[in-house]
Amino acid sequence: MTVHDTMIPDLRSILADSDLFREAALINGGWIVRADMPVTNPATGGVMGHMPDCTADETTAAIAAAEEAMKGWRARTHADRADMLMRWYQLMLDHADDLAQILTAEQGKPLAEAKGEVMYGASFVRWFAEEARRINGHIIPSPVAGKKIFAMKEPVGVCAIITPWNFPIAMITRKVAPGLAAGCTMVVKPSDFTPYSALALAVLAERAGIPAGVLNILTGRPEVIGATLTASSVVRKLSFTGSTRVGALLAEQCAPTLKKMSLELGGNAPLIVFDDADLHVAVEGAMLSKFRNGGQTCVCANRILVQSGIHDAFVRALAARVDALNVGPGTAEDTMIGPMINDAAIAKINAHVDDALSKGASRATTARDLGAQYADPVVLIGATPDMRLATEETFGPVAPIFKFETEAEALELANGTPFGLAAYFFTTDMARAFRFGEGLEAGLVGLNTGAVSHAEAPFGGVKTSGLGREGAQEGIDEYLETKAFHFGGLDA
Repeated sequence: MTVHDTMIPDLRSILADSDLFREAALINGGWIVRADMPVTNPATGGVMGHMPDCTADETTAAIAAAEEAMKGWRARTHADRADMLMRWYQLMLDHADDLAQILTAEQGKPLAEAKGEVMYGASFVRWFAEEARRINGHIIPSPVAGKKIFAMKEPVGVCAIITPWNFPIAMITRKVAPGLAAGCTMVVKPSDFTPYSALALAVLAERAGIPAGVLNILTGRPEVIGATLTASSVVRKLSFTGSTRVGALLAEQCAPTLKKMSLELGGNAPLIVFDDADLHVAVEGAMLSKFRNGGQTCVCANRILVQSGIHDAFVRALAARVDALNVGPGTAEDTMIGPMINDAAIAKINAHVDDALSKGASRATTARDLGAQYADPVVLIGATPDMRLATEETFGPVAPIFKFETEAEALELANGTPFGLAAYFFTTDMARAFRFGEGLEAGLVGLNTGAVSHAEAPFGGVKTSGLGREGAQEGIDEYLETKAFHFGGLDA
């Protein structure tokens, strides 16, 4: 099967509101238009637009704008900030189809998935709009007569936000919404592969009434922008989603100014299927976890561990589902797997598959002849720990199956990685569910489900998968500092 690229029309011509497509950066309410760098449509390999390559001086200007805007933004009532976020949320819903078109054009995922991401991203804006009204301090009984102690919650300050290309809407709203709710101002650096979703969100934020300077968007290469953000003493927090290597570098750069940090980094998620699992539930969970966004997610199952008694039946069922996946441009109605983000991603995926096959793995799915921008969805059996895909994050539609015999063996394999972001397991034994779930070294654990991310639940990893949490009440706490306010002289 060969994928034939369909003609993809000019993006502005298919948007109901073409003003959402901005080839610009946003600093202090001003749109800076320059065609410094091309942005590529991954389905065609062609240029879909351009963006400015923001300089150190422009980054410094954005930081200064955020610092100035902070004075008024933090002084607003919690209810006022909540109302603006709710308007932003509603505008995202009103323009969901256009946001999905922009997302698919620059990132490649199928339109249905893109629309799902828009709704998922909007859910964070709504959640943190509601949480803005519930930022509470408390009174601590003083051990000394005539004193009162108040524990007060205050915004941490100007925040730098660096987001990845795989979820260009949800990763921004999951970071920006709690910061705005807490009273912080933002300087956002979206991926240079997918800047337009961030810019469209900024247009809607302006329409929602969020003041100039509160939300700034810097486009371009990460090196200069990132170095300026991390070096600034004005920036008091950095939130980053990306690789462990880059996260460690950013932490090193932030160390001299001791910034508060949230780091959501690499993963090597195991998905474990025990003999007593419901086969249908396990296969559905594996499909959702492994193949959503073409496997380009930090929480997708990178290693599938299957107990010997259910191994053959699971492989047959999973392979049949994977062989039925339609691969093509995200704009095609029947597409289930879109293009990968770029040539480097394709090369890494192919290298992992070739390495596994050279070390004894074999295909359980039918090989396809696809176009240059696409990866062949594949189930591999006979995977072993010495293969690259056992220790490296593939970030593509490759499902390697590792066979195991005992629960103890499965736990050792699952935890045998420096990463600890997500883990999934399938069993109908409730004693095992608690025992095994508590033994897994991961910040996110899914039992009999392949979905572990909701606005209402904390999201983040342990070990080298990161620091801090996003979503839930924990997500807004990351943007708050606690001040202990001691009142004396009250016994006069």
